[in-house]
Amino acid sequence: MRLARTVALVAVLAVTAFVVPTSAVQQTEVSLVRIRHAQGVATGGEDVVWILGVGSDARPGQVMTRARGDALQLVGINTRTGAATAIGVPRDSWVAIPGHGREKINSALYFAGPRGMAGAMRNLVGIEPDYVVVTRFPFFEDMVDDIGGITVTNPRRFTDPNLKKEGFARGRIRLGGYDAMAFSRIRYNLPGGDFDRSANQQRTLRGIHARIRAQADVPGFIERGVMTVMAHTDTNASPGELFEIAQAVAQVDPRRITTCVVRGRIGFVGAASVVFPDVAQARRLGREARQDATLRGC
Repeated sequence: MRLARTVALVAVLAVTAFVVPTSAVQQTEVSLVRIRHAQGVATGGEDVVWILGVGSDARPGQVMTRARGDALQLVGINTRTGAATAIGVPRDSWVAIPGHGREKINSALYFAGPRGMAGAMRNLVGIEPDYVVVTRFPFFEDMVDDIGGITVTNPRRFTDPNLKKEGFARGRIRLGGYDAMAFSRIRYNLPGGDFDRSANQQRTLRGIHARIRAQADVPGFIERGVMTVMAHTDTNASPGELFEIAQAVAQVDPRRITTCVVRGRIGFVGAASVVFPDVAQARRLGREARQDATLRGC
């Protein structure tokens, strides 16, 4: 049954690719770049598929994939076991960017696009992602609203005078699209700053996954989601790959999700405040997660 559904959907998507408005007509809100061929995307594969998620700071009129990156999460999914992990990297981490020396990792997107961001992540964690997904924050908000909002567990109350004046309460809270964006981006009133913000991004990812998994068996849910994303996506991946990625995400076991944020210390390069990441810890996390998408401790 699942095989028949997959084959039918791929056929539909292949046709849809010709009739959905192209990015030349409809604004591109998502860029999905295949960096290398992922053997383990199809459910039941032997390998872990790695997806680097990047939120673009592009302003209206700016090219999304040539702006500063934000919300950097390297996600590994083991399609055989249902395990998954997310390694968060603070956006101000001072790293080596291929061809551009050492800079803040968020500037890798600006200097060298998604492939440059993939290279910077490889230099830090030791894992080259199979795919890099870049999205604009307004589209992220719309997607959260489209799935009916999410629920997260917030460990502390915090506020932000610009993004969320009334703040977020401690405990289990419900977030719509705008609030999910704000929850993921606020850092100034968090005791751990960028590190706590990265952890909140992982809580948001858990909330999105829980909502997707809860609806994954609803007829047409994943198909509609893939086709909606396709209508706004510039990608070098095939429609079949997009469906396989969506299926892999939906089949992750919530009990087997592990997360960790790369540690570091705050310092300065000239007048710029940066994070000097703990490279040894980042590489250890990469080694642990590379084989089975499991982290055994931060």
